[in-house]
Amino acid sequence: METVLIEASFRKKLFTATGELTLDVNFAVQQGEMLSLFGPSGVGKTTILRILAGLTEADEGFLRVGNDVWFDSAKKINLPARKRPVGYMFQDYALFPNMTVRENLRFAQPAHDIRHLEELLELFDLTTLQHRKPDVLSGGQRQRVALARALARKPEILLLDEPLSAIDPQFRAKLQDEILEMHRRFGVTTLLVSHDLPEVFKLCSRVLMLEAGKIVKQGNPYNLFGENKISGKVQLMAEVLRVEKEDIVGILTLMAGNTLMKVAVCDQERQNYRVGDKVVIISKAFNPVIRKIS
Repeated sequence: METVLIEASFRKKLFTATGELTLDVNFAVQQGEMLSLFGPSGVGKTTILRILAGLTEADEGFLRVGNDVWFDSAKKINLPARKRPVGYMFQDYALFPNMTVRENLRFAQPAHDIRHLEELLELFDLTTLQHRKPDVLSGGQRQRVALARALARKPEILLLDEPLSAIDPQFRAKLQDEILEMHRRFGVTTLLVSHDLPEVFKLCSRVLMLEAGKIVKQGNPYNLFGENKISGKVQLMAEVLRVEKEDIVGILTLMAGNTLMKVAVCDQERQNYRVGDKVVIISKAFNPVIRKIS
């Protein structure tokens, strides 16, 4: 039987680039789950993470984690951020520039645990970089440090705010594998904000889709985005990189993970695809079927 770790129901008035918006959500997260918050910019995804972390206070509602109440507006309870066992990876990494990689991780630990620190350095391939400072690291290396630092305090909940948004596709696939390995090894309950559908399909078992501050759909990503219209033994998520016409057929160049492939489609079907579209490729009776994800 699955154990609910997080129970949340809260409201927060937001002022966005497109005007005033009320974030009004009610959701639960299972122990050990990796959940995605998905939707366009400005609908409140990052605010949900900040409320969970205690960095932003909801206007009303409650937040319960395990047997503890972290926030309850009616009872005037609001557990300070420093007392919440949360690891938060920010979009801009927020690393301390005057500290080395090792010192950044050590600073995040409530109590010094050299064994856990060494485990994180090894898991994220940072051992040879541990004595360098962030300003000499690449963007991908800084992201690995930020993720390792978020785990350094052994959090009950890990919050990832578009952790791989600035990384090129080939390296993004490697970091996704590291996140999956992290989740397998530590089993920490994780909430991920991402605009990248293949990333959501690869990493998350469930999705909360937000529009205008409200959760409008939730469920398994294949059911939510594929709408159960098709089935097959092999399914791959891909992004359309190029759409071309060649003789009487169309050619789609696709990126699935870090693998490039070309698929022929009829010329009429070619006109339905644009560069950047997310698609699912299904092997059905030995024939590939391509469907755009809604």
